[in-house]
Amino acid sequence: MIWNTMMGTSILSIPWGIKQAGFTSGIILILLMGILTLYCCYRVVKSRKMIPLLDTSNWEFPDVCKYYFGSFGQWSSLLFSMVSLVGAMVVYWVLMSNFLFNTGKFIYNFVHDVNVTDIVPGTNGSNKVICPSAASSHPPQNRSVMFSSGNDTGFELFEKWWNKSQTVPFYLVAILLPLLNLKSPSFFAKFNVLGTVSVVYLVLLVTVKAARLGIHLEYNWFTENDFFVPEFRIQFPQLTGVLTLAFFIHNCVITLLQNNRNQENNVRDLSIAYFLVGLTYLYVGVIIFASFPSPPLSKECIEQNFLDNFPSDDIMSFVARIFLLFQMMTVYPLLGYLARVQLLRQFFGNAYPSIFHVLILNIAIVGAGVAMAIFYPNIGGIIRYSGATCGLAFVFVYPSLIYLISQHHAGRLTGPALIIHIFIILLGLANLIAQFLL
Repeated sequence: MIWNTMMGTSILSIPWGIKQAGFTSGIILILLMGILTLYCCYRVVKSRKMIPLLDTSNWEFPDVCKYYFGSFGQWSSLLFSMVSLVGAMVVYWVLMSNFLFNTGKFIYNFVHDVNVTDIVPGTNGSNKVICPSAASSHPPQNRSVMFSSGNDTGFELFEKWWNKSQTVPFYLVAILLPLLNLKSPSFFAKFNVLGTVSVVYLVLLVTVKAARLGIHLEYNWFTENDFFVPEFRIQFPQLTGVLTLAFFIHNCVITLLQNNRNQENNVRDLSIAYFLVGLTYLYVGVIIFASFPSPPLSKECIEQNFLDNFPSDDIMSFVARIFLLFQMMTVYPLLGYLARVQLLRQFFGNAYPSIFHVLILNIAIVGAGVAMAIFYPNIGGIIRYSGATCGLAFVFVYPSLIYLISQHHAGRLTGPALIIHIFIILLGLANLIAQFLL
């Protein structure tokens, strides 16, 4: 359950993050961030038990924050929790627009027997890999050209009304906005298995692509050339920002572990889940980076969503986009429900005060997603900013401060523990600041 909940859209940006950090330093950072976030998550799990003389069995982590920090802890935890939820929903909207666009383009071309090639550099042969970022200055937005078609006017009309940033994000509104207004999203929870299927298929896709493309690596510690990036790059905080969200489960881990039949195994199960998540991220990130065909393409071509490096007519990528599209369309209402419950219950004491309140909130959330899909469709950037922001509170600051305060009250606080946890807080602060500097 924890593995399935934690594995999200961040997996699509891990190869890009490794490219930004450098291959060797990227691997090291994934391991270190996995260990650090696991320890902080362990501190969250243990936080309730450090409160004496109170029954905390039904408490969530925001309740613990309220106990230690008063109303500031209550409202700040709500704020950062909303940042994580809305940030995830914005990323979902950008990706759903991407997947819906490419899926519609594939189906249209197949049905109308249209032979289309993307106006981007790429490899030749049956295992084509493309570099969309190299053609970012080329209009039109859909960046494709038709070689043969039975109806030129029909194709041009399709290109006009099926545009990745100008039209497709609005089409999703008609589907998802009504679903967000449902009182209970329990129906969509039944499709949770789609998340597992999607990740397993992505691992299969990565394995097959790597077997066909081969390994393309060259080790240069600090020097850069036309096709390869150094092993260490100053942009490495971009990967740590992505990883903060990739390993983020701290705001709901207590709820997930409450369903564990053997509560004494919570730490063991949490450690196993983090190990499996880290292993999955490492496998996908390393294999995509290592197999990316350099030359003829540069490693700099690895996209923030690695599926964008495969053309829209690639069959395996088409299936992956279909899986992910349906999975995200079922998870999106669940995320909206969580955001509604946390925000409206805090302000009005009711998760569904009226259809008007719910509709206004959902329009604001959907509007944020549409705006990002139009003006800033960079999922790596959105993930790292939202991850570093909510991670500062839930991953680095609150777990460490709560541990230090509880140990101080119990008279067990030691110098090394104080230094270590202050260092963890400073790491979280540096991680957030670095996102805006690099």
